[in-house]
Amino acid sequence: MYQLPEKSTVASLDVDAQKTFTPLCPHELPVPGGTEIVAELNAQAHFASLRLASKDSHSAQALWVADAAHPPLSAITAPHMDCYWPVHAVPGTLGFESLPGLPAIADYDYVVWKGVELDMHPYGACYHDLRERLSTGVLEFLKVHGIRCVIVGGLATEYCVKTTALQLRRGGLDVVVNLGACRGLDPEGIEAAIQQMKTADIAFVARAKELYQ
Repeated sequence: MYQLPEKSTVASLDVDAQKTFTPLCPHELPVPGGTEIVAELNAQAHFASLRLASKDSHSAQALWVADAAHPPLSAITAPHMDCYWPVHAVPGTLGFESLPGLPAIADYDYVVWKGVELDMHPYGACYHDLRERLSTGVLEFLKVHGIRCVIVGGLATEYCVKTTALQLRRGGLDVVVNLGACRGLDPEGIEAAIQQMKTADIAFVARAKELYQ
C-alpha cells in the first residue's frame, strides 16, 4: 500500500503508451504484454488532479536507425544518441498511435513528444537531450501546479519508465511507479531497473488499487 498526498498535489504520467511498443507492431519494438497496461494507467489517473503523457515521435531517417552495418543496440558515440534502434513511433504510422482505451491526446493536461530531432534519442519525458540540459517543460509544469507526487506507468520499464522516474525524482518530486501499468523487454533488465529506482527512493505498487489518499 502507498499513501498519496491530497489529490490536488498528485499527477499521473503515461510514459510512451504507444502501439510501437506492443505486439501490434512486431517489426518495431514490441514489448511483451504492452497492450495490457491501459486499465491500470486509467485507474492510477483517478488518484491524480493532472494527467500527463509522453510519446516517442521519431523520423524514419533518424541517425540512430539500425541497418545491416549497425544492428539494434549497437553503440553510437554521439552527444544525444547512445545506440541504434529499429525504426519506430513514426508520426502518421500505426506505431505512433496511443494504445486503445487511453484518452485522446487533447484530453491530457500536458503532453511531450520526444525524439523529434534526427540526432536525438532521449528516453525520459523531462529532457530532450541525454545530458539533461534541455527541458521538455514537464518539471516546470508540475511545480507551477503545486504537484508533489507523480504516479508513473508506461513502456518500457527498463528504458523510458525508469529514466522518467529518475528524472522526476531528481527534480525534487516524490515518485511511485505502478508496476501493473508497466511492461518491459527483459526480466533481468526490469529487475535491475527496479533496484536502481529503489536506490533513488522511488516507491512501487503492484496495482493501482494499492494506492490510497
